[in-house]
Amino acid sequence: MDPLLLGSIVAIVTVLVLFSGVSVATGLLIVSGGFLLIFDGMRSLELMPEIFFGKLDSFALLSIPMFIIMGSAISSTRAGADLYEALDRWLTRVPGGLVISNLGACALFAAMSGSSPATCAAIGKMGIPEMRKRGYPDGVAAGSIAAGGTLGILIPPSVTMIVYGIATETSIGRLFLAGVFPGLLLVGLFMAWSIYSTWRAQGASGALESTVYSWKERFEILPRVLPFILIILGVLYAMYGGIATPSETAAVGALMCLLIAIVIYRLWNPRSLWIVLRDSTRESVMILFIIAAAGVFSYMLSSLSITQSIATYIGTLDVNRWVLMGMVNVFLLVAGFFLPPVAVILMAAPILLPIILSAGFDPYWFAVILTINMEIGLISPPVGLNLYVINGIAPDIPLKTILLGSLPYVACMIIAIILLSIFPGLATWLPEVVMGNAVS
Repeated sequence: MDPLLLGSIVAIVTVLVLFSGVSVATGLLIVSGGFLLIFDGMRSLELMPEIFFGKLDSFALLSIPMFIIMGSAISSTRAGADLYEALDRWLTRVPGGLVISNLGACALFAAMSGSSPATCAAIGKMGIPEMRKRGYPDGVAAGSIAAGGTLGILIPPSVTMIVYGIATETSIGRLFLAGVFPGLLLVGLFMAWSIYSTWRAQGASGALESTVYSWKERFEILPRVLPFILIILGVLYAMYGGIATPSETAAVGALMCLLIAIVIYRLWNPRSLWIVLRDSTRESVMILFIIAAAGVFSYMLSSLSITQSIATYIGTLDVNRWVLMGMVNVFLLVAGFFLPPVAVILMAAPILLPIILSAGFDPYWFAVILTINMEIGLISPPVGLNLYVINGIAPDIPLKTILLGSLPYVACMIIAIILLSIFPGLATWLPEVVMGNAVS
């Protein structure tokens, strides 16, 4: 059978299996095993266990559970509330200061947790009721937190970037650096829209209520925030100062976050610590299971010559490389509507990367573009995980209102993709300065 036709059949069957309700990892294994058995016989099935466990035989994978423990320890404390309160006290006089405080808290919390749902939950529990109390529209209150939570998969340390690095065999350190300026760009765009939307709301309904804080109240909150900022700076310094590998840095960061949770937030209860470790283990196993299953899926595509045929076919297309990039973006956007970011990256990145490289695009720049597409998927139906997290926090706000409130932030992400396409140095400059030019 023609590999391109076979690839289309594999794609359709994969979508149907994943939509049947089975987990992503199980679905990938079912599809891989079925097609290998039909087209390659029993011999290939004997290799599946070796490929499955071989995909997990990587020292870099140790960073995933460590960063997840780091985020889980922070999420189990009042850290999100403290970040939110500190920024609120300092930005209360700025137009839209409360929304900006929430977005800033989301950015900082995302940098510590690397998790979008955790960021939404931690900041939203404090931020949404406070914004509504002060007269902000429900759409602005809910949409800003839903969008701010997506920063968790872009701002380093990001588990999504780690997964991309493992799937494409690219430098995790470079990927983290590539996400810094685009992450700050998104924060800036989000804040700019928030200031404008708040100004518009003030014009329609009068000035929004704000709380006045003394300088004493502003400074007394800082000691609660400084330890977490120091952890972020310490993790980045250890990684890029040549002191430790990403996996070693993640382990130190996890230990420091656990100590802060115990010492500062008095997380003494063994049951609470057990919950942190239990939840971290569950999430880590889920991600590692998907990684291993995706390795088998990639082997199946390569063994049946599907990957090679797709790359060859696209390489023969006489289209402008930016038209090609536009097609890739549409594919990633649609995939992100239905699948979690980790699954999309593990399934698509190994296929897309050779195409991207042959078109002359930088793999680290592409990682940022891919991640922003996944961010859009987190606040877009039908899956839109962050929308449902926000709905769970504020069930009296209709899902439609949350969605409409998040749409302007989707436009901000599209603007960010356009700006990164015009100025790719936003993603590539910092990795080149800190780590030198990448070796092809």
